[in-house]
Amino acid sequence: MRRTNTFEVVPMSEVDEELLRRVMDATASLWNELTYERRQNLFDGESVWDTEDYRMQYVGVLGSASAQQAIRKSGQAWRGFFDSDEDDTGLPGYWGNEDEGRELHWFGRNDQYTIQWGDRSRLEIPVGKDLKDEYDLTGRLRLEVRGEPRWDGEQGQLEIQYDEQRDRYRAYQPVEVDDSHPRLGTPLADESAALDIGANNLVACTTTTGEQFLYAGRDEFERFRETTREIARLQSKLPEGRYSSHRIRRLYRKRTARRDHAMEGMARDLMERLHARGVATVYVGALTDVLETHWSVRANAKTHNFWAFSAFIDRLETTAEEFGIEAEERSEAWTSQECPQCGSTDRTTRHRDTLTCECGFEGHADLVASETFLQRHAATKRFRPMARPVRYEWDSQKWLESPRSHRPKVARTNP
Repeated sequence: MRRTNTFEVVPMSEVDEELLRRVMDATASLWNELTYERRQNLFDGESVWDTEDYRMQYVGVLGSASAQQAIRKSGQAWRGFFDSDEDDTGLPGYWGNEDEGRELHWFGRNDQYTIQWGDRSRLEIPVGKDLKDEYDLTGRLRLEVRGEPRWDGEQGQLEIQYDEQRDRYRAYQPVEVDDSHPRLGTPLADESAALDIGANNLVACTTTTGEQFLYAGRDEFERFRETTREIARLQSKLPEGRYSSHRIRRLYRKRTARRDHAMEGMARDLMERLHARGVATVYVGALTDVLETHWSVRANAKTHNFWAFSAFIDRLETTAEEFGIEAEERSEAWTSQECPQCGSTDRTTRHRDTLTCECGFEGHADLVASETFLQRHAATKRFRPMARPVRYEWDSQKWLESPRSHRPKVARTNP
């Protein structure tokens, strides 16, 4: 299975940083030229694969192998587009321009770079002959590495990205990990859990141990909407014929990075809790059910734009695998409308977070849905009485228990 090491890359001098930025800028320039030609070919009804040999144009700066790797990465993006059901709005895009700034990337094959881990970890990457001559560089560009490898195994393609918001260079190194890797956990028992992924709350979770967790999402969604409104305001002020700017692209990246950070933290926090409680199987609602259910304009803004369900479910499943938990996607149809007391789906009413039924039942809609979902797919399990749910909120760094959690007082004083 594949896992990814993430670490910071630090130039060892101002000259090294200038050299690194020129290499990464050239990679972005190559990407943009190739993207433009492939887009034009597509619109003209020609093959997107019939392009100029950009490797020869950039070999002096990037080196032959690095230029070829960037071209291969572009090919992967275009094959992904053709394999998907997206329209032309999902075409591979550009990485900025020379006047307003480009998004900086660098790609290297597994045999192009070397990493030495230790007290003074180092990364070496190749540079084209023209830059070597200009900077009087012999050998490869050497960079400092900060961080520790979480995974060891056969290394894959390395990618370096410049994070403009934090003014840092981040490296991503996929590695092939053996199933017996000591970091891959094993279940402590044979319990189960079910996740209801909603438009207002990121996840509502119920376990067969009798516990419920709720990860709130409204605050993060509102931050997302505020940034989206600012992007729209800036776009409205652009001159005719222009569709973006350096500031707009920076806001897009900031919005995505903030969302992904919260989701990554939530996935890990949840799986750590489930693993500690002996959960071996977690049921996740199928994506199509969620997208068909949340049909309003505001809810669609959450399901399609903010939550990015497909990528989020992939993250959940990958993190679960790391803890030895099996994630199974199952249908959760009608779980949000079914009354757990009488089983009716046509006598219930949902208003915001509350589900009520004519039989007299009233409860938290998302938590009720996760409990119904669990009972439906873990029918052979004997459920313990449900404890009062614990609510978690994101503080921009980690998920903390909210003061609004409804828990017995003894649980608060004896965690």
